[in-house]
Amino acid sequence: MKLKVDGKDVPLNEFVEKFISGSITGAITSLKGIKEDWKKIEIEIEK
Repeated sequence: MKLKVDGKDVPLNEFVEKFISGSITGAITSLKGIKEDWKKIEIEIEK
């Protein structure tokens, strides 16, 4: 897992990686039409 904010890498420890990954994976896989054998999830957020 990689996290970048304004182009800068943000280091993540194992707990944070698992927390973010699990939260996003759970939310995405519960959506209609998303298969369980997905390969990559990309999220881009702008404000």
